[in-house]
Amino acid sequence: MKKERSLAGRLSQYGALALIVQLASGCSDSAPPPPPVANSAQAAPGATPVADGKLVVAFGDSLYAGYNLDQGKGLAPMLEKALAARGMQAQVVNAGVSGDTSAAGLARLAFTLDGLARKPDLMLVGLGGNDMLRGLSPETTRDNLDAILAELKKRDIPVLLTGMLASPNMGPDYAAAFNPIFPTLAQKYDATLYPFMLDGVIGDRALQLPDGIHPNDKGVEVIVGKLTPIVAAQLKK
Repeated sequence: MKKERSLAGRLSQYGALALIVQLASGCSDSAPPPPPVANSAQAAPGATPVADGKLVVAFGDSLYAGYNLDQGKGLAPMLEKALAARGMQAQVVNAGVSGDTSAAGLARLAFTLDGLARKPDLMLVGLGGNDMLRGLSPETTRDNLDAILAELKKRDIPVLLTGMLASPNMGPDYAAAFNPIFPTLAQKYDATLYPFMLDGVIGDRALQLPDGIHPNDKGVEVIVGKLTPIVAAQLKK
């Protein structure tokens, strides 16, 4: 119960901050995305050559892209470093784009995959947060993510889906439609599910950028610490 109350409190703060972001960016799909970042949508620095190890692609939005973080401090390079510390040779390619909705991700999926040296051994998919912040239809988000996972299944690419939760300010009806998207699709496509991308970070200002939503470098370390054993287990299959 203590853990549940703690999470509820953090989500309440998340909701208040998310509302500020939503009002600042607008609620339409045409709202301008956050500014691009230095390590967005490029291979992680110092990556192991693909031929020498596993290939992992981190395909998502600003939470993947390393929004407002120094080069080498985003999810992809930190995950690659953590895997190396476990003795696992892996190249983690940063295919995160700040501001991407699920529709934008779907639109660039084939281009991203076709531009790789070879088929990935694992694809991390993290989209839908911007859909929620902009108040877009959960049904549309579900359909876009469904199409993304269908394409990855067609290409026989294993998936780790990192989920998102609706902020409380969106209301119970929105949450009831949005929150089940990720577990439902993970089950449909036999994808591994990490239920909440910001688990352990949201509500802790020491782990967040001043916007109160995006992780700082210490927050990324927390996320990577939780994701690394899951990714490593998938790569060993």
